[in-house]
Amino acid sequence: MICDETAPLARHQQALIRDAEPAQAFDDLTVLAAQICGTPIALITLVDENRHWIEACVGIDATTASRDNAFRAHTFRQDGLLVVADARQDDRFREHPLVVGEPRIRFYAGSSLVTHDGHAVGTLCVIDRVPRMLTPEQQAALDALGRQAVAQLELRRNLGELARALRERGLREAAQRRLVRELQGELASARQLGALLRFSSACEFDMVIPADPAAIRTVTEGVAEALRSKVGVFGREFEIELALQEALANAVRHGCGGDATKFVSCTVAYREEAGHVRIVVRDPGRGFDLVDVPNPLEGTNLLKANGRGIFLMKQLMDEVRFVDGGRELHMRKTLGAPER
Repeated sequence: MICDETAPLARHQQALIRDAEPAQAFDDLTVLAAQICGTPIALITLVDENRHWIEACVGIDATTASRDNAFRAHTFRQDGLLVVADARQDDRFREHPLVVGEPRIRFYAGSSLVTHDGHAVGTLCVIDRVPRMLTPEQQAALDALGRQAVAQLELRRNLGELARALRERGLREAAQRRLVRELQGELASARQLGALLRFSSACEFDMVIPADPAAIRTVTEGVAEALRSKVGVFGREFEIELALQEALANAVRHGCGGDATKFVSCTVAYREEAGHVRIVVRDPGRGFDLVDVPNPLEGTNLLKANGRGIFLMKQLMDEVRFVDGGRELHMRKTLGAPER
């Protein structure tokens, strides 16, 4: 897909870019891109309707890097990764100030940062002062790092939306600060990018959320977005999101009795090597006896409301089981084979 950087951004996408503050995660991404691709320079740029700026860079100062408009523009127009083996031999760039002058760019490879609804919001690129090429594995890794950069932006936006929702619903100030602090800490843990040295082979979220139905969707959408680009998840992210949504809804409704001052813990772990996604949801309720839950498809149970959530989760996931008297739910989804 060729992206048009001049197309108007949706309001939520403008907020996503506007709220993007410098973060260690983006510094880590640039360092990782340079290491994987074996280049001395790597940088991430972000754009909105009125400006563009350097979010993170390594091997070059931000003032110099901000003059790469031509490379950035061609990256946006490129369908896929833009690779320039030798800028001196390319009519588009041979006269560019950063090619004829410092840092004397010869090699360039750039990936557009494209949101799930098709808006180009920036670029991730690597640069060398000598002509060269990337291996197929390095190109795939650069694309993966670009997707991770977009995921970081969208997770940050989701966190902001969750914090605003909590304020609007009037949770006690201390509980609100605790929730946001814990979510920020867990998302920071998820941003530990060492796993990307193996091309995104693992990630884990460990969250504590309020027993507020309004918080469920933000959490499940954030998890689904983070998992969507992982190997083997494509085509199964909706099932995982729906099962997690149902599990959290049951924990809020039954385990917490709808009391928004209580909290539910949730762990989501993706392991490419093990070939599965595991989810654990725990509530502070009294639990229940699983044998007392009827099959909602049998006899007069069709007219009853209870049992449908558990039945649905069993249809969506490959394993569903309860421990600790029903207070803790464990689910597993087996992943598919990687696409070739």
